Order: sequence, then C-alpha cells, then structure tokens
Amino acid sequence: MKRTDLFFALAIVAIFLPFVVCTPLYEWYKGFNASHGMVMSFLKFGVLSTLGEMLGSRISSGKYLTPTFGVLPRMIVWGVLGMGINMAMIIFSKGTPLFMEYMGMTDAVKSFTADAFTMDKFWVALAVSVAMNTIFAPVFMTLHKITDAHIAACGGSLKALITPIPMAERFANINWQAQWGFVFKKTIPFFWYPAHTITFLLPAEQRVLFAALLGIALGVLLAVSMKK
Repeated sequence: MKRTDLFFALAIVAIFLPFVVCTPLYEWYKGFNASHGMVMSFLKFGVLSTLGEMLGSRISSGKYLTPTFGVLPRMIVWGVLGMGINMAMIIFSKGTPLFMEYMGMTDAVKSFTADAFTMDKFWVALAVSVAMNTIFAPVFMTLHKITDAHIAACGGSLKALITPIPMAERFANINWQAQWGFVFKKTIPFFWYPAHTITFLLPAEQRVLFAALLGIALGVLLAVSMKK
C-alpha cells in the first residue's frame, strides 16, 4: 500500500465518520436533505462520485490524480449530473408505478410505498430500476463520457466549464466497442438493474445517498472498462 492509498482511505473515513459519531450532525443532515434535496444531490455526487473516479484512476493508471484529471471541474460536473440523477429517480419512481397501475397491476403498486418488504414491492422496485436504467442510463453515461473527455482535453482546468463542448467530435471519439460492449451491455443489466432495485427498496430520503455511493462502484467499473 502506498502512502497515497492511506491518505485516500483517511479521506473516506473523515467524510463519513462525523455523521456516524455525532448525532446532532446526522440530524442536521437529515433535516437539510429533506428541505434541500437538489442541493444535497449536488454535494453528494460531487464528492462521492469524484472519489469513485479517483479510485478508478488508481486502478487503471496507478495514480489517483493524473495531469488532466481535473478534480474541481469533475466535482462540479458530477454535482450537476447528480441533480439530473435525482430528478430521474423522482420521475421514474413515480411514473413507473403509474404505468403499472395503467396496466392493471394496482395491488402490486400499493406495496411500493409500504414500509414492510414484500415480493410485490421487490418487483415494483425492479421495474422502476429497469425502466430508469434502460431509458435514462445510456444517455447519462454517454454524456458523462463526453464531459470527461472534454475536461481532459482542457487539461483538467476549470476552463472546461466555460469552454463549449464540440459535441459531434466528442461523440465520434467515444470508444463505442467499450461503451456498448461493456458499459451498456454488461454493467447495466448485471450491475445497475440489481443495484438500483436495492436503491428503490430504500426509503425515499436515503435513495440519493445510496445512489451517490454507487458512484464509487461506477469509478471501479469504468476503470475495468478502460483496462479492457
């Protein structure tokens, strides 16, 4: 283990430990999260998903930070994307059950808002996850790939945030063999479908945090994709 690995582990502990040992801080977090969900989505994804990408960089390149990584622009972009993910989770968690009711599955849908776990609740959560990850995730993942490439092309500097993205060029330069063959075809059905099924089984106020924690897993998956 390198010294940087120890620093990274300590940073993770420093982020989470205060909320575990300090009850007033955790209560403040719950209150602020309930009142300012989009702000907290920005912060959660900005911090946790960037840490996930740093971990992915460590796996793929041996370094947490490369010259073109761009911690600050990535945090800001992830924050914005995180708000989009929160919006998508609200839309699909409300809209998918409505569609299921429209298709005559009213009894199953009623269990989705209940506290107790039932198989009906599981199937509705799975349906929400499949709908979101089939319709929203490919667009999100492609946009995320484009913003990553744009930040790298701008040398990892904050000017990436104010420089127009040459969308056609970035889109054409995506490694579609990896994007389709691994990211879409493998991670969506084998990881994101079950992972977000768990997400939608959680209480609504915990879903965004859990989804942001999955951003760390995303960093690892992308690192595996890059190695392939």
